Amino acid sequence: MKDMINRIIEADNEAKALEEANRKAAEEQKLAIEKQAKEMYDSCIADAEKTADKNDAAEEAKTEKAWNEISAKQHSAMIKLKSDFENNRDKWVDEIVERVIG
Repeated sequence: MKDMINRIIEADNEAKALEEANRKAAEEQKLAIEKQAKEMYDSCIADAEKTADKNDAAEEAKTEKAWNEISAKQHSAMIKLKSDFENNRDKWVDEIVERVIG
């Protein structure tokens, strides 16, 4: 009987030890998964930031190019308007005076 009780106690102790080992293994796996998830998250964030920086630079270059084209067109239009004014100023003044006086 004593032998049977000792075996039961020994089996209980083994079960407790196995349970503790399983708990530790589960905790280690949980920590490893959390670490891997954080590494994956950090990697994705770093990739996203690189892509955003690259896109920002490309968009800035496109905007700068568009601005330069618009500025050049505006400058050309201004030169043409000044030229038209210089060439036609007297004619326009005479025409306005004629229309007003009648």
